[in-house]
Amino acid sequence: MLEECALPYNLIPVNISAGDQFRPEFLAISPNNRIPAIVDHDGPGRRPISVFESGAILQYLGRKTGKFYPRNERDRVEVEQWLFWQMANLGPKAGEASHFRNYASERLPYAVDRFMKEINRIYGVMNRRLADREFLAGRYSIADISCIGWASRAERLGHDLSQFENVRRWRDAVLARPAVGRGLKVRVEEAFHVNMKDPRVRDVLFNQRAR
Repeated sequence: MLEECALPYNLIPVNISAGDQFRPEFLAISPNNRIPAIVDHDGPGRRPISVFESGAILQYLGRKTGKFYPRNERDRVEVEQWLFWQMANLGPKAGEASHFRNYASERLPYAVDRFMKEINRIYGVMNRRLADREFLAGRYSIADISCIGWASRAERLGHDLSQFENVRRWRDAVLARPAVGRGLKVRVEEAFHVNMKDPRVRDVLFNQRAR
């Protein structure tokens, strides 16, 4: 979204495997100790504002720039439905499927099967939606931006999109956008060495409680 809107930004890596997301200075920005989060130093009234949760960030940037988030209420509802669909469905379920398939400490066939079937259902919903339109809300929007991160990695996460022709056509169209290409090239993993077999790393990433 920042690339699409040609907004200047500084990328600040957060080493979640080392617990940096629990530091007070980060929690002041993102109380849920998750990424992404942004600080806009040119916020409303020319004062800084922080925003956490990717959907809220996309809405904020859409309002700020007037891009990819329509002002017309009917069109905006179309975008918001599919933005929230990603937040409640595609993102969480793809994450769970990936966790139980790739990172769980023990193989749980029921969990793997449950979430792989659910992500298949979700891509089916998306495929039907895209049968008669180029993008999720008709025109390219923050709904598409919210989904492309997961869809671009579908096969790497073990999700077979061969049966979803409309999703693959949509994905190709979104990935062909120069700004999307630039955005997806931004990587922070190289900044840290993460050993997923280290029990200390796994405790930080997967075993947190309210404490």
